[in-house]
Amino acid sequence: MLIGKAITLVESKNFNDTYLAAELLDACLKSTKAFQSRRIGITGVPGVGKSTFINTLASSYALQNKRTAVLTIDPTSKHSSGSILGDKTRMQDIIADPHIFVRPSPAGDTLGGISATTEQVITIFEAAGYEHIIVETVGVGQSETAVADLTDVFVLLMLPSAGDELQGIKRGIMEMADILFINKSDINEQHAKVAAAHYKNALHLFPPTLSGWMPQVFFGTALQQASISPILSALDKYFDFILATGYLIENRSQQKERQVMKQIEALVRKKYHFEQQDSFQKILKEVQENNMSTLSAALQISNF
Repeated sequence: MLIGKAITLVESKNFNDTYLAAELLDACLKSTKAFQSRRIGITGVPGVGKSTFINTLASSYALQNKRTAVLTIDPTSKHSSGSILGDKTRMQDIIADPHIFVRPSPAGDTLGGISATTEQVITIFEAAGYEHIIVETVGVGQSETAVADLTDVFVLLMLPSAGDELQGIKRGIMEMADILFINKSDINEQHAKVAAAHYKNALHLFPPTLSGWMPQVFFGTALQQASISPILSALDKYFDFILATGYLIENRSQQKERQVMKQIEALVRKKYHFEQQDSFQKILKEVQENNMSTLSAALQISNF
């Protein structure tokens, strides 16, 4: 499939492929209708049910004849550099649906729950005409906010029985949440109602979101369409809101500026790890032997 081949190209670790990938992405931008897609970021701790939530959400869009692309970011082993890429196996209801394209992607050494090429894959999806683009993060905890810098709406999934609910509220991730869904509420519905009330009260204590949207809190089970329907409605209202206020255009513009800086960092790492290994190792040895500071090494490697 052409989409799969395009993604494989931008994810290639061969630095020489970078130039061809750049040409491809430039061509994608020329064929993309600006702001026609909805970029949805999904995060939450491992076991919260992100894959199940996405399975039901994407299925709902398919019933509306809406094309949806799902990018799942899987953790990469620090020892073997391999990834299980198992999220796709938990989305059996949608992987065969012609309206839905599911692509697992290894996180590599990129922090924040996404990969270095996530933004580029989103560009490919948009050029292919997908109306909804869902990005599922690795799922490692409260620091996973990088996906908010690539998407339009940030959906945070929580568990109803994870101890003191307020202990789970960390400013870094909660301040970015536009929609909060307490999943697996069928385990203890009363506990889920109490948790939802706590989160709603806590969100009122935070400063307003950058978009001006008041975050919405829901609870239910991602296995049931009835629990996802209110989320679909909230997403529609959210996108109507940011289109009306102009925040969608403003936010994407700022995201592109930040992504340029991140791509510079990724390219420097890619070039010296895979094309300038000898030079990199010599400089690294000087650092390890305390003959050169890490800053001086970075200046040499980046040719500044």
